Amino acid sequence: MSVVKELIRTEADGTISFGDYELAAKTKLEDFEFQGDLYKVKTFKEITKLEKNGMFVYESVPGTAVYNLKETQEGVEFTVEGWEDPQITLELEEETEYEILINDTNAGTMKTNLSGKLTLSVELGDEDQIDVKVIKMS
Repeated sequence: MSVVKELIRTEADGTISFGDYELAAKTKLEDFEFQGDLYKVKTFKEITKLEKNGMFVYESVPGTAVYNLKETQEGVEFTVEGWEDPQITLELEEETEYEILINDTNAGTMKTNLSGKLTLSVELGDEDQIDVKVIKMS
């Protein structure tokens, strides 16, 4: 897969993809409408950030390309690629425990902080892309 050259796009399966880690300079796109919400993406080689209706959703350092981002009541899932192992921060429910799956392998559980932020690292290794699922524990 190639990076998201249009910075953010709607996919046929009802998800969104965003981010271009190949850009040398920070580039942003605002007011992208998807399912009644307005999204803003800022991306380049050092960082990729996504906001929905002015609220934080996703951030990676260094920058990444994210494919098929799907948010549900149970959590979030997406596929990520980049040129270096990223640290990813997600905005979820505050003080809630989540199970982390990396390429369908259980990577453990994590609890969000008071602001609902959860930070995880993804090792790309020889993989072109990594599937990430963050599922709320019941």
